[in-house]
Amino acid sequence: MRYFYTVLLVGLSICLQTQTTKEDILFTVDKAPVYASEFIRIYNKNLELVQDESQKDVDAYLELFINYKLKLKEARDLEFDKKPSYIRELSNYKKQLAKNYLTDNKVTDALVSEAYDRTINEVKASHILIKIPEDASPQDTLVAYNQMLQLRESVINVGFEAVKKDVHNGKSIFAEGLGYFSCFKMVYDFENVAYNTNVGDVSMPFRTQFGYHIVKVFDKRKSRGTVTVAHIMVSNQQKDSLQDAPEIRINDIYKKLSQGEDFESLAKQFSDDKSSSNKGGKLVPFSGGQLSSSEFEDVAFSLNNIGDVSQPFKTNFGWHIIKLYNKEPVESFEVLKPELEVKVKRDSRSKLINNALVSILKERYDVSDDQEALPYFVSILNDDYFKRAWTLPADFETEKPLINIGNKQLTYKDFGDFLVNGQRRATTKKSFDKLVSESYNTFLNNSLVQYQEDNLESESEDFAYIVDEYRDGLLLFDLMESKIWNAAKTDSVGLQKFYGNNKENYVLNERVDAMVASSVKQNTIKKVSKLIEEGNTQKEIKEVINSDDKVDVIFTSGIMDANHQALPKGFKFQVGISEIYNYNDAYVVVNVKEVLPRKLKTFDEAKGRVISDFQVYKEKALLDDLKSKYQVTVNQEVLAKVKSQILNQ
Repeated sequence: MRYFYTVLLVGLSICLQTQTTKEDILFTVDKAPVYASEFIRIYNKNLELVQDESQKDVDAYLELFINYKLKLKEARDLEFDKKPSYIRELSNYKKQLAKNYLTDNKVTDALVSEAYDRTINEVKASHILIKIPEDASPQDTLVAYNQMLQLRESVINVGFEAVKKDVHNGKSIFAEGLGYFSCFKMVYDFENVAYNTNVGDVSMPFRTQFGYHIVKVFDKRKSRGTVTVAHIMVSNQQKDSLQDAPEIRINDIYKKLSQGEDFESLAKQFSDDKSSSNKGGKLVPFSGGQLSSSEFEDVAFSLNNIGDVSQPFKTNFGWHIIKLYNKEPVESFEVLKPELEVKVKRDSRSKLINNALVSILKERYDVSDDQEALPYFVSILNDDYFKRAWTLPADFETEKPLINIGNKQLTYKDFGDFLVNGQRRATTKKSFDKLVSESYNTFLNNSLVQYQEDNLESESEDFAYIVDEYRDGLLLFDLMESKIWNAAKTDSVGLQKFYGNNKENYVLNERVDAMVASSVKQNTIKKVSKLIEEGNTQKEIKEVINSDDKVDVIFTSGIMDANHQALPKGFKFQVGISEIYNYNDAYVVVNVKEVLPRKLKTFDEAKGRVISDFQVYKEKALLDDLKSKYQVTVNQEVLAKVKSQILNQ
C-alpha cells in the first residue's frame, strides 16, 4: 500500500511539474516577455481550424507565433497604434463587441424561451381600452381604473359583445375583437396578461402606455405555422352593374378550374385583388392572426396538400378561391433562437434585460438607490426647463461629490449637465420631483453601464482576449499593407526584376486548341466522330444529334492543358481526331486543331502570380530583417512544459 501511494505521489509531482503557470515566459522579443499561457490558448483555439497535420507541430507553430510577435513589435515601434484611423477603428469595434457583454444573459435566455413558447401557441382574445395619457394625474388614473372595473363586471355578466355595443366610441374607449395572435404581435405588457389569463376568464384591469385594458380570452391553440397561398377574389364592391353577382361569378370561375383551366391564368384574368392578380394571385407567406380575415386564414390552413384548391367561400372583402403553395410548421427552438434573441432585445422586453443588468451592476459596484442630493436639484429647477431655457444657477457646486461607481467619482456637475441636456427631450410638463427622480434613474443607469463598458477589459477575460486579438490583427494588417502589399503593387521596378530572376517559375505548359465531344452513349460518339471527320461544324453536329427535348452530346471547346477536366487522363497531344475514350462515366472524342508548345509567360501574362510571389518574397525579407533587428530568446525549459501540457490535454 505504501508503495502504491509513493508511486501515485511521484506521478502527481511529475504531472504538476509539467504544467505551465501564468507567469511562465515562453520567449522574449527584444526582452519583452511572451507568456506560455498566451501561446497555449491561441494554439488550442486555432487547432480545430487546422487541416494539415504538420501545422499541429508545436515547434512549427512556435516559429509562426514568433514571426507574428516580431511583426507586432515592428508595428508598435513604427507607432502604427497611434494612427487616428487605427484608434478609431479599434474604438468602434470595442463598442460593438461590448453590446454582447452588457446584458444579463439569464434574463435574456428566459425571455427567449418564453418568446418561443408563445410563438408555438396562439391566443384568441378581445379587449376593452380606456385611453389615458402616460403622465395622467393620479385622480384621472383612479377614475379610469374604477371605470374599467365596472366594465369588467359587465363583460362577466352580460358578455363582451353586449358591452362592446354600449361603450365603443373609437376615441376614448375601444372595444375590439383581436382574433388569434402570438408573440410580438402586441406590446409585451398586453401579451403577458393575455397569455396568463385562462380561457373564458376576464383579466383584472392593467395598464400599458395606451391606457387601461381588460382582456377576455376565448381560446388557446397550437400555432399553425406559416402558409403560402394564391387566391382569386371577386369583390363585394362590383362597379360594373351588368356583371354577374359576386357569388355567381366566383362559381363560374370555380367551374373553369374544375374543367382543368390554369389557376394562375384565371387569377390574372378575373381576380379583383389587383395587388396579387398579376402574380397569379400569389400572396406572401403568413401565419395565424396576421391577416384581418380569420375566415380566409381558416380556409388557407385547412388545405393540406400542395396544389389543393378550396371551394368558393365568403369573407368581408368578397368571395375567394384559394390554392395552396406551401405549408410550414413553426421551426425548432434552435433554428429560431437567434432571430428571437434579436426581437427580444428590440422589443419592450429589453427593459427587463436592462433593469436586470442595472441591478447586478448596482450590487457589483456597491451603489445604493438612495440619493440625498435629489431635493437640492428639485429646488433649483423652474418653469424655464419646459421652455428649454433653464441653466444651472451661478452658485451651483460643480465639484461636489454625487456618487461613486467603482473607482469613478461622479459630481453634481455630471448630473447637472445631464439635466440641462435633458431639456431637449422634455415633451410634457410634469412635477419637478418626478422629473428629477426619472432623470436621475436614467443618469445612474447610463453611468453604470458606461462604467462597465469602460472597464470590460479588466472585468471580462473573454472580452479582453477578443479585443487583444483584434487590436493585434489591426496592427498586423497595417504593417503588411504598408511594407508588403502596397509595395508589391507600386514597386514596378522591383516586380520586373523579380520576374526576370524567376522566369522559369512562370511557364505555359503544352496545350491544345481542341473541341471535346461527350456523350453517355458510345454509338452517339462514334457518329459524332464520323461527322467531325466529314468536316461538320459543332453547330451542325448538334443539329443532327440533339433535338429540342433531348441532348445526347455536349461540346467543350478552347485552349486546354493536360489537366483540363474535359480531357481524358493521359491524352496524347497530336493534331487530328482522337480515338474514343471511356472517361468520367461517358464517352469522349477529341478533335485537336493545334498543339501549342510549352513557353515562358510574358510579364503581363504572369503578373497576378508574380505579384503574389513577390509579396511572399518581401514578407520573408521583412522577417529576416526583424530577426536581425530584435533578439528572440526561447526558454527551452518552459517550451518542454508547453509540449508536455499540449500532448497530455
